[in-house]
Amino acid sequence: MSKLAVLQGVRLKGRVSRADLAATLGEDPSEVVDDLTRAGLLAERPTLRLTAEGRGRLEELLTAERSTVDLSAISAAYNDFRAVNTEFKALVTDWQVRDGEPNTHDDSDYDTAVLARLDDVHQRITPIVAAAATQLPRLSRYSTKLQTALDNVHAGDTIWLSRPLIDSYHTVWFELHEELILAAGLTRETEDA
Repeated sequence: MSKLAVLQGVRLKGRVSRADLAATLGEDPSEVVDDLTRAGLLAERPTLRLTAEGRGRLEELLTAERSTVDLSAISAAYNDFRAVNTEFKALVTDWQVRDGEPNTHDDSDYDTAVLARLDDVHQRITPIVAAAATQLPRLSRYSTKLQTALDNVHAGDTIWLSRPLIDSYHTVWFELHEELILAAGLTRETEDA
């Protein structure tokens, strides 16, 4: 487990327990977390968060990582992502809001139609993640995380579509989006504009 993966995992979560960090990273990062905490890059009170020094070190690590990738390949993956992102955002909006009001989820036909669109989004995002992971192998974990969330939705547990405090499809999507923005050398602010 790399220091970059741990620091970035904490950054993306904001504040996170060790157990939730291990779950999102797919392995136990305790040894690295302990090293980073001793070095003053992480604080644990009681959840983990980045310190100012940790943010600085993470930026250095991300810059070094970016210098090893084919920027045109990452940019192409990000541009492909942006096209699917528009569809995914519309899907989540339709799940949460119906006719300008919060969706009460009492119309199963409507909800089923919205959720059916998730399969198409998933089929389209999977090769994009694979393409990005050829440049940044640590991103390959997003395929597993998206698939897990999708499997939970298919099992009827629809909180896995957009609940914020779990690795729901939407949460993982947001984190992947952040990763691709950074990998392409962009910022959220420039992309939102």
